[in-house]
Amino acid sequence: MFAIISDIHSNLEALTTVLEDIERRGIKTIHCLGDVVGYAANPKECLDLVIEKTDISVFGNHDYAVLYEPTNFNLGAEQASYWTRKVLEEESDVEKCNRRWNYLGSQQMRRTIITTLGDVKAHIDFVHASPRKPINEYLFPDDVYTTLSKINALFERTQHICFVGHTHLPGVFLEDPDFYTPDELGGVYPILENEKAIINVGSVGQPRDRDNRASYVYIEGNEVHFVRLEYDYKTTAKKIYAIPELDDFEGDRLADGR
Repeated sequence: MFAIISDIHSNLEALTTVLEDIERRGIKTIHCLGDVVGYAANPKECLDLVIEKTDISVFGNHDYAVLYEPTNFNLGAEQASYWTRKVLEEESDVEKCNRRWNYLGSQQMRRTIITTLGDVKAHIDFVHASPRKPINEYLFPDDVYTTLSKINALFERTQHICFVGHTHLPGVFLEDPDFYTPDELGGVYPILENEKAIINVGSVGQPRDRDNRASYVYIEGNEVHFVRLEYDYKTTAKKIYAIPELDDFEGDRLADGR
């Protein structure tokens, strides 16, 4: 039994709510699909919690932007990256400072485990964005209708199950091709040995599917369970508004899940 979180984006209120729910369920193992930082006001605190609580972690494009340079970012995202870097660099506690930078600098783009889920043998890949371009390729639900060649290419690079984030839109892509939202699945997707799937776990800290609740998944037996949780997004937004370097839009969008 394990949980998967992604796209926290420095949202401490959402992250602590999700971690409390995971603990309440008795789940001991947590994997993170990246973008711990970016957009919101608590990058240090979120990094500390992810370092402490998670096992497998991979590189997100916002993590990469803070460590190196933001590329193909809109102005608000770019400004948040530079502000986050400044905050991390100005940490007075040398041990904490080094720990956070070492964490970011040691991330891999892809992690893989081969395990048994219930009675299903599973090859599981963890990436931030897509099986083809792990850090920055967007995989949208509409791609199953508009960009079949892209879907085919991604499934050619998927051996069995691949967990992703990046778009902040939870759901399951199948090779047919097709896409199912968590609601269409009744909140549960059963992993099968003979069915490839790319599973988006949604975003902890900045949902974009018009549902403002934090999103994550946990796996019990061979079933992927999608979870949504209400959190104090108003406090998160107020923190963003209080920092001139952060775009107010990043606070506004939290109320609507957009």
